[in-house]
Amino acid sequence: MPKRILTGTVTSDKNEQTVTVSVERRFTHPVLKKTIRKSKKYRAHDPENRFKVGDRVRIEECAPISKTKRWRVVTASAEA
Repeated sequence: MPKRILTGTVTSDKNEQTVTVSVERRFTHPVLKKTIRKSKKYRAHDPENRFKVGDRVRIEECAPISKTKRWRVVTASAEA
């Protein structure tokens, strides 16, 4: 099964080797037919502490690294 890759914005880089990434998804409400924005935060492994708040990054699923980290940062996203 392929690993999921998500794109989001770094919202926190205070922890060592960890960034918090907010990923937003948009979908149409089944009854109201209105576009809804939902966001979810993921904790991702960033071994070199390379990414700062506001950066757009791509994260990929991986084996558990710690209690809360199940994702790792793949690269900075090309989109602005």
